[in-house]
Amino acid sequence: MAATIGATRIKRIALIGNSPPRLCGIATFTRDVSRALHASFPKVDLDLYAMTDPGGSYAYGEEVTCSIRQEELSDYRAAAQRINDSRADVVLVQHEYGIFGGPAGALLLRLLDRVEAPVVVTLHTVLEHPNADQRNVIEALARRASKLIVMAQKGREILMRVHGIASQQIAIVPHGVPDRPFVPADSMQARFGFAGRRVLLTFGLLSPNKGIETMIRAMPAIVAAHPESLYVVLGATHPHLVAREGEAYRESLMALAEELGVASSVRFIDGFLDQEALLDYLQAADVYVTPYLTETQITSGTLSYSVALGKPVVSTPYWHAAELLADGTGVLVPFGDSRRFSEEIITLLDDPARLAGMASRAYAAGRSMLWSALAQAYVTICEEAIAKRPVRIHRIARAPSRTAVKPRLEAVERMTDATGMIQHSNYAVPDRNHGYCVDDNCRALMLMHRIEGEDEERADQLATIYGAFVQHAWNGDIGRFRNFMGFDRQWLEDEGSEDSFGRSLWTIGATAAEARDPNMRRWALNLFNQVAPHSLELGSPRTWAFALLGAEAVLRQHRDHPIARQLVREFGSRLLEQVRRERRDGWVWFESVLAYDNARLPEALLRAGDLLGDHAMIEEGLAALDWLDVKQTNGEGQFRAVGSDSFGRPYADPLPFDQQPLEAWATVDAMMFAHQLTGQARWLDAAWRAHGWYLGENDLNLPIATVADGGCFDGLMSDRVNLNQGAESILAFQFACAAMSKAATNADSRPSEVQNNLRA
Repeated sequence: MAATIGATRIKRIALIGNSPPRLCGIATFTRDVSRALHASFPKVDLDLYAMTDPGGSYAYGEEVTCSIRQEELSDYRAAAQRINDSRADVVLVQHEYGIFGGPAGALLLRLLDRVEAPVVVTLHTVLEHPNADQRNVIEALARRASKLIVMAQKGREILMRVHGIASQQIAIVPHGVPDRPFVPADSMQARFGFAGRRVLLTFGLLSPNKGIETMIRAMPAIVAAHPESLYVVLGATHPHLVAREGEAYRESLMALAEELGVASSVRFIDGFLDQEALLDYLQAADVYVTPYLTETQITSGTLSYSVALGKPVVSTPYWHAAELLADGTGVLVPFGDSRRFSEEIITLLDDPARLAGMASRAYAAGRSMLWSALAQAYVTICEEAIAKRPVRIHRIARAPSRTAVKPRLEAVERMTDATGMIQHSNYAVPDRNHGYCVDDNCRALMLMHRIEGEDEERADQLATIYGAFVQHAWNGDIGRFRNFMGFDRQWLEDEGSEDSFGRSLWTIGATAAEARDPNMRRWALNLFNQVAPHSLELGSPRTWAFALLGAEAVLRQHRDHPIARQLVREFGSRLLEQVRRERRDGWVWFESVLAYDNARLPEALLRAGDLLGDHAMIEEGLAALDWLDVKQTNGEGQFRAVGSDSFGRPYADPLPFDQQPLEAWATVDAMMFAHQLTGQARWLDAAWRAHGWYLGENDLNLPIATVADGGCFDGLMSDRVNLNQGAESILAFQFACAAMSKAATNADSRPSEVQNNLRA
């Protein structure tokens, strides 16, 4: 056991990862990290939170504080609360795709956003070409974590180039390795029945990406030159592969060896080994071989182990191998090149002096990678994270207010360039790495029509930028809008989500009805006519609502517009049928769950009913809005947005966090229309409560908005405000300000003629 190598003021670390007896590399690594920290810093308490895969059931040891079921949101929330209750100084995450739930592991973010301690994340995989979900998760982790740890320089380079993460936020800590003495291979071989053989070894869970076929095809030439050669393939078949096809892959490898006449020179050892047994096998190898088929492996624990034990390595140039073997500790050969594998291995076996020199250099290189060095590096990084704890806004007690906040364009302009409105920010600084999306530019375009007074001229200029983005987003070839665009102005997709389509149609309709510039109105109506027929294919109630809002806006200006009237009738009918079908005792809603932009559904139904004179639509819309109002009110009578933790919970009361600015804006609009429709003061009161949420009239008595410049933070979490100011949040606040400012100046405005019928 390593001696204590340092002292720290850290008292408790919460470690999140996998744990034995789960059989995977992350479980082994997490266990070894835990042991290394205990050995080097015995006074630090360490709580291990183990991820459990769907269908998995493990007899965890006492070292596991609690388990988290991969797809159970409630487990993530409970773990976050437990971490907070433990007063952990820092949260240390072992991240790998596939071990956390949600799209690309997004449920991990729900946990991390709820913990109070700073966060450090070790990334075991860094992808050069992530999909949209993978990109979102990594970049969200970067925003939440004080530090990201990778195990190779290539990982840092990818994070900087692909994700735009600053170099100083990334630390390189090599994979830890055990501290064993150097021993000659032949001194260990007899115990495994390898005496008199020249052992070539590959270890790991068997799967097709390991390239074992490449090495088996190299064996005929190697055996011809060195008949004593033995290729040992050590390890069980990957559990996921076994679940799909049993041992067919292993059997195909054995058949290949038989076909090539080298079956007696290839030995398969099937089983999961504990670490000590694995190290014994590694020490018995003359050459370690990793014939992986692709370059995208950023780290390999067994490669690190083999180098640390002084094993010469012949490997394909995947990223970790290319770095680790660069100084003469191994030999690199092209992917899938069996001939080169045979040539290089024969050359090594022919030259004992070269083989010994390579072994000596490898063992020396491994001394800097010992687990004790990793423990020291991790604790140093954690100490730095603790020293830079997140900023907190202090609570300010606020009495309910009906003072409208005037809309301001400063924050909107801060996030806008010549292309459009940038999606995200780091605090209040636009984050160009995330580029643009049509959702935000649609919202920005619609907001410009609602800016009044001295800022109208500037708003109309900005509207042209946002309109151009929306026009460019329309992919007429397939009848869909693109959504995400990189900062380089390259679209990241040919087709965006249905939500982005619905929001785009809403904005186009609103622009056709509300824009001050006649040319802008003509442009919008022309684009509406192209887009609207495709909206009939939309499949979710929320997208029906967005599309209906756009059609309703057009129809109020162009009473005989046929497609607009068709959409209002069609989507109004669908929403009416939907809310009636989903109704349960205590549940008066359009879906089995509460999600985002909730108030848009009853608002759309109300607007359809008002325009069509359909009292059934109005009655059902008011009933649903009334039900939502109760769900969105806390015990103090304040607005409480449906928390994002609520998503995916059928027929369940909403959870309070995290609360998003989008919900307050949607509620303001829906309540104001209900007030206009009925003249009932209760709806106006609800609109003011939602507006007050931005100003600190909420569960934490914390202001969400920065009134002086029109900015808005990204959400209300369980214990703090998310201090980033993205486009969606800023725009939501400005819409609410515009609506309530108009309400304040039109306090005596008359309701529509439907009001009198409702009163009757």
